[in-house]
Amino acid sequence: MFKKILIANRGEIALRVIRTCKEMGISTVAVYSTADKDSLHVRFADEAVCIGPPKSSESYLNIPRIIAAAEITNADAIHPGYGFLSENAKFSKICQENNIKFIGASPEMIDAMGDKASAKETMIKAGVPVVPGSPGLLKDLADAKAVAKKIKYPVMMKATAGGGGKGMRVIWKEEELEAAWESARQEAAAAFGNDGMYMEKFIEEPRHIEIQIAGDGKNACHLSERDCSIQRRHQKLVEETPSPFMTPELRKKMGEAAIKAAKAVNYEGVGTIEFLVDKNRDFYFMEMNTRIQVEHTITEEVINYDLIKEQIKLAWGDKISGRNYEPTMHAIQCRINAEDPFNDFRPSPGKIETYHEPGGHGIRIDTHVYASYVIPPYYDSMIAKLITVAQTREEAITKMERALSEYIIEGVKSTIPFHQQLMKDKDFRSGNFTTKFMETFKLKEI
Repeated sequence: MFKKILIANRGEIALRVIRTCKEMGISTVAVYSTADKDSLHVRFADEAVCIGPPKSSESYLNIPRIIAAAEITNADAIHPGYGFLSENAKFSKICQENNIKFIGASPEMIDAMGDKASAKETMIKAGVPVVPGSPGLLKDLADAKAVAKKIKYPVMMKATAGGGGKGMRVIWKEEELEAAWESARQEAAAAFGNDGMYMEKFIEEPRHIEIQIAGDGKNACHLSERDCSIQRRHQKLVEETPSPFMTPELRKKMGEAAIKAAKAVNYEGVGTIEFLVDKNRDFYFMEMNTRIQVEHTITEEVINYDLIKEQIKLAWGDKISGRNYEPTMHAIQCRINAEDPFNDFRPSPGKIETYHEPGGHGIRIDTHVYASYVIPPYYDSMIAKLITVAQTREEAITKMERALSEYIIEGVKSTIPFHQQLMKDKDFRSGNFTTKFMETFKLKEI
């Protein structure tokens, strides 16, 4: 087994990986920017290396500095977490060249699946249903216009290196295309250093349901679904498993499609196949995330496996049994962000003056914050992931209401009031929602 793992990330996911490594008897190295010097991942790792100033491009995205940190600490593996360099083929390759195991996908897998346009081509060959769209990357604006005309408006333009809703635009008619083309490419270039775009038919009122998979390079299995339909500007707000829209027949079909997708690239590690599911329960491949997901927590709660531990074991070369897993409980996750839900979810960085976590049976909190912690303005605004698990969906929602009422965060604005109102919403409670939910959900001023 690995002797020492460097975690090339920050915040709650860095802490999450450190905890599992400790339980596995593996030493840990934290890397941090000067803005994160007081962060818990720095405190709880066995060693910590400062890799630069607050700006991501000079710290958490700076490959030479991360590799140097791994070399001076003799780390034999790097865990990239999610975001930052987790789906960067160049980083994965440089790790290989330096004899450091990248705990994630190989450069070839990332190129095949992490890059959204080539992933679609791979899926078509594997027989996985895909949304109609451009066969590969769009060559230019004229090509974009031709594809849109062929598949019919509305269409969605997406950054091939994208994630987190960046570089995505819904276009309802041709007159909007040129402006969307320019702005999406600029946004993608700034966020990912890659302005490649592809286009898909825009599926109206779908659900966003993803399947968690694991593979050992030869065999693959699925660990069932997560419903991520409650989202705003393509950013997930709440996730749950099982999906209230799921049927045993649909789970079987989607699970089989996800395994086909994993086997098509001889996938090694844990990953997620994301699908759009329409009102007729027809589903279409959307993208693959060749990394651990923010919402892996709820799958852990309903199948009772530590997915970070499984990810590390697969990277070491362990084989999977090939058995599929289905939820035995119901779990919901609320992302608690430092944002003002009453002011268009504006980020609210600053010092947390008072901090009190909820507790009790079936409550899990993954967080890196504490009272007097300063949330920096440079990164993702996540404070915590609040997870409840219970026998039924109704009980999990009731438990979440209770947990949210106990959660006290003062000094910064948080999304707790939004989640409290969501849990009371009759459409949410009845499971009657699509990715359009937030367009009609009205937050009541307190």
